[in-house]
Amino acid sequence: MMYSNTAVQSDLCAAQSQTTLLSKLEALQCHFTWGLDPSKTNFLRLRDMLVDIGTEEGTRWLGHIYNLRGFIQYKLGLTEDAQNFFNKAAEAFRQMRKADDGPWLAVNYGNLAWLHHHLGDQAESEAYLSKVEVLMKKYPSPSQDELHAEIYAEKAWTLVKFSADIELVSDYLQKAFRMQPDMVEWNTCDIIGISGFYEDCDTGMEADILEKMRVANEQDPENLLLAVYYLKRRAKKGERVEDEARELAEKVLRNPVSSFNGMKAILWVYRYYVSIDEAVDLAEKALEQHPDVRYLKRCAALTLKWKVFHSSPPKQSMVDRAISLHEEVISLYPDCSFVTKKDLASIYAKSNHTKAEQMYQELLKSDLGPADKQQLYNTYAKYLNYDRQDQNKSLKYHMKAAAIPHQSYFRGNSIEVLRKIKNTRWNPMWTEIQEFLENLQEP
Repeated sequence: MMYSNTAVQSDLCAAQSQTTLLSKLEALQCHFTWGLDPSKTNFLRLRDMLVDIGTEEGTRWLGHIYNLRGFIQYKLGLTEDAQNFFNKAAEAFRQMRKADDGPWLAVNYGNLAWLHHHLGDQAESEAYLSKVEVLMKKYPSPSQDELHAEIYAEKAWTLVKFSADIELVSDYLQKAFRMQPDMVEWNTCDIIGISGFYEDCDTGMEADILEKMRVANEQDPENLLLAVYYLKRRAKKGERVEDEARELAEKVLRNPVSSFNGMKAILWVYRYYVSIDEAVDLAEKALEQHPDVRYLKRCAALTLKWKVFHSSPPKQSMVDRAISLHEEVISLYPDCSFVTKKDLASIYAKSNHTKAEQMYQELLKSDLGPADKQQLYNTYAKYLNYDRQDQNKSLKYHMKAAAIPHQSYFRGNSIEVLRKIKNTRWNPMWTEIQEFLENLQEP
């Protein structure tokens, strides 16, 4: 009987200990507690995006990159890889901050505490919990209601990758920057995010955003991505930027290859404010310098797509080069090649309708999330109208795109097409479209 009571008490103590451990874990600020739970497809896309950023020693966000890659690997079931990336994150922070410990390790230690908890190693999990407690006592936040600046910054940098509330992200970054104004990259990250989010929005904020970008560009002159965004903003206001764009492009070419170095952004500036031909040449030049870098192949494929779509008619040699490069990019991004496949179908539509239709049908049958499905419906609708002259079927797919409750350019474009048809009243589907638009729910 005594043995039975002892066993029961032991079980109760173990359960209480487990509950206490879990409550401490849930109170941590780290990737495991930030509600980062998108689809597997989006995790794979994020993984590819982080790989393309690169791991140059000078990358200011290297610790954050490794922390997020570790979390993604865990979510994909690759726990050993996850631990390796978390360990790399800790080392990257130590090298970047030139110190063995500091508040920048709190998120990393939190991740490791959760990882060991999930692996069933409670002793190691508790050890990392203790490390977090020691850090927070040594480097306390300004008040109980606020996080440490380093945690605000990493949380914001991470959340924005998951399409989080841009105002919340901006608030976190500005809080962090006010606490540590020497960390100019935090302010730069905020300005780039705001500029991208409000790029096509008529918010009345244009002058304020432009001024913030000017100041940020002076504070962080080495950030070429910010410089390109600032140049693009000025070009949209009517400034002539051709010469400055070419100078900036040369700087981008001299920098280490990274999706954060401004290459894709400067190509878009060339596309609208210099010339598509020069954009193609710039991408090819970058690829000649780094022929094995898949990100640059993706950039070159993008410029060739522009060239094909803006040539009337395009040369077959150009179409063949675009097709070949897109097929190579698809093979290099096997887990997240939806957009490239869609673009390839659009290129085939210029010379091979059979192949284009085959690719579209394969995409239509594939397992896509709502945003991708909406984009596909909108693109396929345009193909049916312009390349196949099947307007009624095209309108059906515009209705499919609009019916998906996800706010995007593609939904807005499809709704605009449907409204024009409704207003003209000459199409036999106009009454059906009118009823559809009247019952359409906003996201």
